[in-house]
Amino acid sequence: MKQEELQAIASQLKLPTGEKGIEMGNMMNETNINMTRHSIQNLNVSNENKILELGHGNAGHVEFLFEQAKNLKYYGLEMSELMFQEARQINRNFVSQKQAFFSLYDGNKIPFENDFFDKIFTVNTIYFWQKPEELLAEIYRVLKPNGNFCLTFAEEDFMKQLPFTQFEFELYSTEKAQELIKKSPFKIVYTETQTEKVKSKTGELVDRAFTTIVLEK
Repeated sequence: MKQEELQAIASQLKLPTGEKGIEMGNMMNETNINMTRHSIQNLNVSNENKILELGHGNAGHVEFLFEQAKNLKYYGLEMSELMFQEARQINRNFVSQKQAFFSLYDGNKIPFENDFFDKIFTVNTIYFWQKPEELLAEIYRVLKPNGNFCLTFAEEDFMKQLPFTQFEFELYSTEKAQELIKKSPFKIVYTETQTEKVKSKTGELVDRAFTTIVLEK
């Protein structure tokens, strides 16, 4: 693949746009579903919880989240206008029932008041955080005391094998992510790494190691 093509893939993964962006949203939902479910299951959701997700993509997983407990409220923040629209369309029933709320944001400031959410999670977004320490401080701010934040990402050793990650991506190992977290007031509750088989862009099955770090305020 040419450099321009790799750069285009990286840009679409960071901020999906246009028809290619819709395809990318569908593909991300399929390839990331295990990671997303792992993140959600580690939240230990309770009835009535208010849950925030950063960078939800097309949000095809929201139905799975609502199966975890009763009377949940889901809030999704997205930088991609396209994914914001797709997510609202896919989850239109939850939106009309005022169970799911989608908004756009700038990727730095979280537009909610202090101590608003019981649980927060994000999957495969850390590579694109523009100001990681500041965003982590924002996540801490909007989380209720004793609330949990699940940070899920694919390990650097796997990600660096993908040619497009040389553009736009800041890759993380567990150790690097833990170093970042240590600069925040968050406590690390536990860290779990799993390996799964995923289809590569060329169609072959490869092992992907991914990690969920569970944090507490």
